[in-house]
Amino acid sequence: MKKKALVSFVLSAALMVVAGCAQKAEPTPAAGGAASSTPAASAAASKTYKIAISQIVEHPSLDATRQGFLAALKDAGIVEGTNLKVDFNNAQGDQPNNLSIAQKIASADNDLVLGIATPSAQAVVQQVKKAPVLFAAVTDPLAAKIVTNVDKPGGNVSGASDTNPMAIAQLMDFVAANMPKIKTVGLVLNEGEPNAVIMAKNAEESLSKHGIKLVKAPVTNTSEVKQAAQSLVGRVDAFLITLDNTVVSGVDGIIQIANDKKIPFFSSDRDTVEKGAFATVGFKYYDHGYQVGQMAVDILKNGKKPADMKVTVPDKMDLILNLKAAKAQGIEVTDAMKAAVKDKEKNIIQ
Repeated sequence: MKKKALVSFVLSAALMVVAGCAQKAEPTPAAGGAASSTPAASAAASKTYKIAISQIVEHPSLDATRQGFLAALKDAGIVEGTNLKVDFNNAQGDQPNNLSIAQKIASADNDLVLGIATPSAQAVVQQVKKAPVLFAAVTDPLAAKIVTNVDKPGGNVSGASDTNPMAIAQLMDFVAANMPKIKTVGLVLNEGEPNAVIMAKNAEESLSKHGIKLVKAPVTNTSEVKQAAQSLVGRVDAFLITLDNTVVSGVDGIIQIANDKKIPFFSSDRDTVEKGAFATVGFKYYDHGYQVGQMAVDILKNGKKPADMKVTVPDKMDLILNLKAAKAQGIEVTDAMKAAVKDKEKNIIQ
């Protein structure tokens, strides 16, 4: 009996072990299924993106655009040095170099390409046909032939214009309304930049409505900017610059002359006002770049196509005044001038 009982016990124990093994083995297909999806999810999460950036020249507005662009990517989890490789190229204002950079980018394998400023965007759009292309800091993408339709660009290109056509008109209206002694405005201009030419035309039309004459001082490179401004002294009552990359790069020379000769200096971008111009109607280029960065996130993470992404323009514009620059340039800032600023805390620079 004892033998039979022992045998029965051993058999029972063996059966329990087998059953236990079978129970543990049952989830294997499910686990296998999960395992098969995990690598895919893991691969998506660990994907490293490659973005090439072409920038025509380094100056505060364009640099801020690039910083805002990368910040938007970072906020979406695409971080340089972690899962993002950035090929940044600066053409240093040289057109042959600009074309060479675009050709180099076109031959590489990138997930997305960004062109900052009109010349860079034009070159990149002409050369890059396989990767999605975005542009920023472009004055008129239609006139520059970067896109043919701003609502549905088509192809592999979209982006953001940095110009609301009303901005320059509002600035000229401000000048006419608050500074009646200004009868002539001097514009330092690189006529080789399409964006600068377009804005110069808008400024001239806006000023003519107020009986104010525009006098141009042409330049071909940054080294000529200060001399061009000097040539306007005694002939104009104020200085103006547009979103002209060549001129903005040499703006320190204009600020120096404006302060020395007590000539009011107006610009088309906030960064130049922060640096020493008196006034503009504008916005932060960092925010402009951030907006384009959000478009990049939609392309990289959500599969959106540039062809279907509307080209945007700044919609949060305000008058921006630099009171320190006003003092240096002999400008009396009136209550009426300050009243024209919507966000006085942010846009009246002390």
